[in-house]
Amino acid sequence: MARMDFDYQRIDDAIHGRVRLAVMAFLSGADEADFVELRDKVGGTDGNLLIHLRKLEDAGYIDLEKTRGQVGKARTICRLTSHGRQAWIRYIKRIEALIEAGGKD
Repeated sequence: MARMDFDYQRIDDAIHGRVRLAVMAFLSGADEADFVELRDKVGGTDGNLLIHLRKLEDAGYIDLEKTRGQVGKARTICRLTSHGRQAWIRYIKRIEALIEAGGKD
């Protein structure tokens, strides 16, 4: 019989994907990061990362700001929103609850 505390279906799917999880973890410790920095940290291709960033942006968890850097080169800055920070904290608490509930009868 499944325990109510072990409700894995309450995990936030917008965060739970590996790349999105890595982005949220990185941004939770940084004020902001540019696209290239995130890509280098989480790996993958530009297109793959962009898809994951858009999912987080659609959920309201991050803001993406396009700016012009040196020599007019486009730069995308990523920031965790307050809603995103709250979702991240809920996510961590849900994972902790699953760990604590696991194996208990």
